[in-house]
Amino acid sequence: MMWRGLVHAFKDIFVAGQGYKVSVPAKSADEYAQMDAEDESLARWKASLGIVPGASTAPASGPKVSILTLELVSPTLPAGKRLQLNINSPQELANVKKNPIVIKEGVEYNVRITFRVNHSIIAGVRYMQVVKRAGVTVDKMDYMLGSYGPHPRGEAYTKNFEPEESPSGMLARSGSYSVRSRVVDDDGEVYADWDWSFKLAKEW
Repeated sequence: MMWRGLVHAFKDIFVAGQGYKVSVPAKSADEYAQMDAEDESLARWKASLGIVPGASTAPASGPKVSILTLELVSPTLPAGKRLQLNINSPQELANVKKNPIVIKEGVEYNVRITFRVNHSIIAGVRYMQVVKRAGVTVDKMDYMLGSYGPHPRGEAYTKNFEPEESPSGMLARSGSYSVRSRVVDDDGEVYADWDWSFKLAKEW
């Protein structure tokens, strides 16, 4: 039955998100949307992932995901202040390597990224971040983006990662930190890979 085939296809996709390889041929999000279209409960579930007929007009080729921005978010930021980096701007990326982002010491903050799913369904896509100081790794992040299809209105998705606390103290404030951020999937495909830097201070 078609429904059984769809269940197995989705099972393989979401198992891939746990570190296993996808064992079925890739389908576009529109192909998945058309499968078992008469099943209302299944249609609602697929719609929650953005998988609806016509959600993506892009061909199922090229990068499945486009990373748009990285932002540092904190409830302690002054009103109106945003620390956002346009990943697709070579000028911004070059500037932030020379002029580190300033993060206030000892405060809670989190990393937020915005991204667009161009076609197909993503699962097993991760954001990875390695922070170094004087060439020595001092922190690592590895977070799953989740499972998404192309947005029905072509809009970007936003993902907030777990909050953490910035280091504090005179030693932490001395010098700057270099960061390498990557977005990859379980098959090793790299959707974004960029470098940036930050430093800690007593105030934002």
